[in-house]
Parts: sequence; C-alpha cells; structure tokens
Amino acid sequence: MHDSSYVRIVEVGARDGLQNEKTLLPTAMKIELIDRLSATGLPTVEATSFVSPKWVPQLADAADVFRGIRKASGVAYPVLVPNLQGYERARDVGATEVAVFTAASEAFNRANINASIDESIERFIPVMERAKADGVRVRGYVSTVLGCPYQGKVPVTDVVRVARRLHDLGCYEISLGDTIGVGTPAAARAMLHAVAAEVSMDALAVHFHDTYGQALANILSCLEEGVRVVDSAVSGTGGCPYAKGATGNVASEDVVYMLQGMGMRTDVDLDALVATGAWLATQLGKTTESRVTRARTTH
Repeated sequence: MHDSSYVRIVEVGARDGLQNEKTLLPTAMKIELIDRLSATGLPTVEATSFVSPKWVPQLADAADVFRGIRKASGVAYPVLVPNLQGYERARDVGATEVAVFTAASEAFNRANINASIDESIERFIPVMERAKADGVRVRGYVSTVLGCPYQGKVPVTDVVRVARRLHDLGCYEISLGDTIGVGTPAAARAMLHAVAAEVSMDALAVHFHDTYGQALANILSCLEEGVRVVDSAVSGTGGCPYAKGATGNVASEDVVYMLQGMGMRTDVDLDALVATGAWLATQLGKTTESRVTRARTTH
C-alpha cells in the first residue's frame, strides 16, 4: 500500500554538491562523506559522476570513490553518466543505477554540453538500451525547469515535452530541477502540475536550489501537489558551474527538519545528518551550513 506520509530523500551532495565547490576534497574524504550519509538512513545517495574529468575535475576520481564506498544494504548509489562511454565506466566499477541529464532550455543545453536538447537525448538512447539489457535503473534529470541564465523564462510546455520524452525512453523517475533557484511556490506548483498531466506523479521528483531563499517553500508547494521524492544536498553544497550566481542545493538537514515538523516520514536520523553536514562544512572551509545546523550550534 502506498504511504502518502513517506517522502524519499535523494541525497545529491556528494555529486551535484561537490562538483561546484571550490575546495577539492581528497578521495578518502569523499568516501567518508558517502559512508556517513549512508549511515543516516538516507535511501538514495548519489555517489559521483562519470563525466569527463576535463569538464568536472572535482569528480575525476569517480571510479576510485565508487569502489571505495561501503555499499549499505537497502541504499541506492546512482551515478551520473553523460553518454555510453560514461555508462561503461560506471558499469566497470559495479554501478547498478545511473542518471542521465538534459535541460528544458535550448540555450542552457548549448552552454552546458554543446548540444541541442534533441541531440542530448539522442546520446541517451544507446545508454537506455544497454541499461535495459543490463537490468540497470536509469533516472532522468531535467534542469532549468523554472528559468535559465541565458534565455530567462522557460516555457512550461518545453519542460513537459522533455520530461515526457525521458520517461518514454525508460527513465523510471524524472527529477525536475530549478538549476538557478529563481522559482517561487506558485510557479513551482504550476510547473509540476503541468508535467504530472503527462508523467505520473509517482515518477516525478523535485530538485530546488536556494538562490532566492525559496527552496523550502517551493518543496512545500510541490508536496501539496502530491510529489513524494525530493532531491537535496547535505550542508546545502553545490551550485551550477554554468549558471553564474546560482547558490547551493537546498540543505538536506532543512528539508528533513521541515518534513518531520509536518508529520511526514523520511526514516532519516536528523541528528546524524546534522553532524555529517557540520563535518562537511568544516572540510570545505565553509562558515555556513544548513539553517538547522546554525540554529542548533548558536543556542
């Protein structure tokens, strides 16, 4: 029976978070981070990215990190792959879930991966075929769903078209990302509602950056619409290397705190998560962590 009070948190700090932090963490520290996150009860911990080290040097040690982490029972460890070559590298180290990514904005896709939306999706087709043959689950990311740093507003019809295309290709879940954090609750709700008319709500996730301090409000509006999967990053790490001014992902600690206060279930140990976020902030030399961490350490 579907439990509408349960929200699955997809922790993206070790990948989406670290890839845009100025501090390069040693491989051993990345492994420790993922192991710490696994121990908090998080059901999904995105581990790393098998994109070219030339483009994302922060994650050049993807293979070593994935080999080194303790694979906790019941925890999924998806990895990002841009193409078939990345997929093969991921499979070589034992990955059993991957994620592919594109944008709802043509301008952003051109700047990000030097390809049109349709061209980027064409690259995924051999990945999807191989994954199906290998029994590997594939998650799809759609970025810039509420705004683009190059073209400004992104038509909702474009978001719907891209999300449906990825779902039709075989992605079991589509994560809708506000890459530059410009969304507001009404816009987020309307976007999700439009996509859910074409892709089942139980196959959708939301992914908000907190540039304008709207991420928690946006998540709440989407929860009220019916979404039950939320991406977040411990300690609010990250940003976007191709979106100037975009701040980090919404902090996992703040999301879990809000959900617990709403009577929603995450099965995540908030105290352990806060401790992990504080530890990571120290490693990155950051003075700011999640709001929950700051509140608990200043009172």
